[in-house]
Amino acid sequence: MVETAAQPGRMERPETPPPNDGFLVCGLGSLGQNCVANLKSFGVPVHAINNVLPDQWQVPHLQEQIDHLEIGDCRLAEVLERAGIRQCRAVLLVTQDERVNLEAALTARVLNPRVRLVMRSDKQNLNELMGQQLKNFVAFEPTQLAAPAFALGAFGEELIGYFSLDDHRFQVVKQRIEPGHAWCDRRQLHELDTSHRRVLCHNPGLGMAKAFSPSSLFYTWLPDTMLRAGDEVVVIESDAQLRALTSEAPKPTRRGMLKVIRQGVARLRNWPALKQDLLNFWQAGAEQQLRRVAIICGVTVVALCLMGTLLLYMNSPEDIPLFQAFLYTFITLFGGYGDVFEALADFNHPRLLQIFGILLTLTGAAFVGVLYALLTEKLLTVRFEFRERRPPVPEKDHVVVIWLGRVGRQVLTTLQELDQPVVGISPHDLDNDVLPKIPLLTGDVNVALGKAHLDTAKSVVAVSEDEIQNLEVGLLAHRLNPHCRAIIRTYDQQFNDRVAKIFPFAQVLCASTISAEAFAGAAFGEHVIGLFRLYGQTVLVTQYQIEAGDTLDGLLLSDVTYGYGVVPLWHQRQPEAGKMMPSEDMRLQPGDRLVVLASIGGLRRVEQRQMAPRTWHLHIEKALTADALFDGAAEIARISGYRLGDAREFMAHLPGTLPQPLHQHQALRLARLLGRAQVKAQVMAPPDSNHNSA
Repeated sequence: MVETAAQPGRMERPETPPPNDGFLVCGLGSLGQNCVANLKSFGVPVHAINNVLPDQWQVPHLQEQIDHLEIGDCRLAEVLERAGIRQCRAVLLVTQDERVNLEAALTARVLNPRVRLVMRSDKQNLNELMGQQLKNFVAFEPTQLAAPAFALGAFGEELIGYFSLDDHRFQVVKQRIEPGHAWCDRRQLHELDTSHRRVLCHNPGLGMAKAFSPSSLFYTWLPDTMLRAGDEVVVIESDAQLRALTSEAPKPTRRGMLKVIRQGVARLRNWPALKQDLLNFWQAGAEQQLRRVAIICGVTVVALCLMGTLLLYMNSPEDIPLFQAFLYTFITLFGGYGDVFEALADFNHPRLLQIFGILLTLTGAAFVGVLYALLTEKLLTVRFEFRERRPPVPEKDHVVVIWLGRVGRQVLTTLQELDQPVVGISPHDLDNDVLPKIPLLTGDVNVALGKAHLDTAKSVVAVSEDEIQNLEVGLLAHRLNPHCRAIIRTYDQQFNDRVAKIFPFAQVLCASTISAEAFAGAAFGEHVIGLFRLYGQTVLVTQYQIEAGDTLDGLLLSDVTYGYGVVPLWHQRQPEAGKMMPSEDMRLQPGDRLVVLASIGGLRRVEQRQMAPRTWHLHIEKALTADALFDGAAEIARISGYRLGDAREFMAHLPGTLPQPLHQHQALRLARLLGRAQVKAQVMAPPDSNHNSA
């Protein structure tokens, strides 16, 4: 290790950082630098360790933002000490060497037993065991975090997000409202919210007024906006909603079944059509000559068996039963000629019947031989077909994934779960147990592209370790098929931005940039379940465990929603079962589990308790009935958090302006519900309503 006095890359900072609640990043590669940038957006002190001074800073002016940079081996206790490990709240171990990350994590925990450890690792079993033993520990693999973003980018513009939560599947879907759509000119935005669906974004076809929101992504729309043709709306739906939509499909009726039966009978009467069907079936089996012989033998055996039964029955002097005649014919057919005719010794055997018995015996022997051949063929196929045949390459509307490393395999797996036709291209052969149900082309990539039906493909995903190679494939795909979506993986955010500007047809994603936001969120103690990209921003699926005195304790869920600009998806209060799309009117308490959608800015606002103030008021003119006074007070207390007794006192002295200020969406919802309760109310904007989203 280089001595401190001789380190040319050491930044001019104090040898020992002052005590603070800072964060330490070990490893300043692409992921580490993006982690530093995201942590600095929270306004917290960030220290860093790297074995050498980075040759390239991917984030402009990042070096000046680091509060303390230590050059050395992050596994050594003295290096961690100089970097201020004892004053740090969390350590992010994101070098490219998993062993280095693990050793540094153990050393950091020894030096600071309370520090939170966020480690880069793809060994899932080890990560689970480490989490059980170390506590306050979480591990991610950036490629696994980013792979769904690549897969969803290739899937199309409709499906944006896809993740699972407590055995429930959630999908983020973008819909373009066309004339004739079920929602067009019929639904307001608030009417789309159900127990299994929430509106995330709304882009009107024409310029419309927007609501104030602390988030630049969520709740910037007005709930009473009518959906028009040309609008674009993004919603998140649970699998319960998907099952409901599926269950609404019309079931076959009795009349429909009778119609199908009549069509089948008519088909049988139509001899030319029936003849053509039989010919097609026969030609379809022409490749399996042995099976054709088996069909011929089977038909022959049945015909001879029926004929022999009739001959014995008609020529029997003792009138043997028809079933007995069938048994004698069947035994003769399978080699029992001598036994049958010995049993019929008193029977006057015509020569023709004896010759027919010999024919039955020969036919049975031939049939048994064919049967043995079929069984032998099947056994040999199972025994010697070591390589399972992969499905053929799809003809059209498929996704071509090139280079099947960690990201490529995860992309193929995700697309396969979504029932999207795919084909993988790898320059090297893969083991038979790797993605066995997916079409695969190996060898020279340029040659394989010609076999992958690129001209009719839906998307191409290039995720090799070489970003220049990925760009080359993306440009080639666009030249062969201008309608094909090109998803390109990069490693440098500056290169990523340049490519995105010059080639707008390509969707360029930097895995480190996407996953770094999850690492930064996890450093604050939040559990990041998944992520997806929405309008150029990374949305994190984040779980909170409410603790006494934290920034969520005691808040109405509506305050969390509109004050912090996040979207609640799941709420669970032990020992009760969890509820999806929970009501905004519940109040959080310690021990609750809350899962939300949030950008990195939303997590920052929650961490720093930067809640947007309530600035909207509600002016209530009058209640039309006596019951409306009681119902109106109950609605005010439930939605605004105003004390019920104070709400009843206020309703007794109308008209007036509700003293309790509200968020804009909250005020509009309360006015809407009061109207249903026969109470006339009007939302009043704050004096200075020129708010800017952040």
